[in-house]
Amino acid sequence: MEPIHQQILQHLARHVSLTAEEQELFISLVSTRQLLRKQFLLQAGDVCRYESYVLDGCLRSFFVDDKGDEHTLHFALEDWWITDLESFLHHTAARVNIEALTPVRVLQLDKPSLERLYAEAPVFERFFRILHQNAYLAQNRRILNNISMNGEARYVDLLQHYPQLVQRVPQKYIASYLGITPVFLSQIRAKLGHREEE
Repeated sequence: MEPIHQQILQHLARHVSLTAEEQELFISLVSTRQLLRKQFLLQAGDVCRYESYVLDGCLRSFFVDDKGDEHTLHFALEDWWITDLESFLHHTAARVNIEALTPVRVLQLDKPSLERLYAEAPVFERFFRILHQNAYLAQNRRILNNISMNGEARYVDLLQHYPQLVQRVPQKYIASYLGITPVFLSQIRAKLGHREEE
């Protein structure tokens, strides 16, 4: 079995128990895709056809408003999943872009394959329910933080929960995610004693 398959099976095993047959079925249905830095996994207007699991690299999802300003919605590092769930589930045009911030490898599962998994190995319904519940909770936490915290407190919260993001993602995207300017983020980081990247 390939190391990339071992990696995702270990990820699955943290949430559900799979038989050897269920593991083989899952592996038979996923495909590998590689992206270059700045390449799009998904572009707004296209239909999102995959749930994507990050093997290595970093992705960012963002929305572009009528003024052309980008608003960062999510990041995905190794061992995380990313998709436009509404577009994926309802086969509608995506409203967000998903872009590689570094070279990226993902394992992808399309909707027909997902439906086959649900039919032949119902344990995967439990796995994806857990996955989507966790994503909902994280999103809800972010919304509440945006309502109840100032920019500095939001940055500290991000630092506490996702320190690897702050270390690996360009600061302009962290600022966009937090809803603050890059200059204000630099001031916050200076106040907290972070050394800015060159």
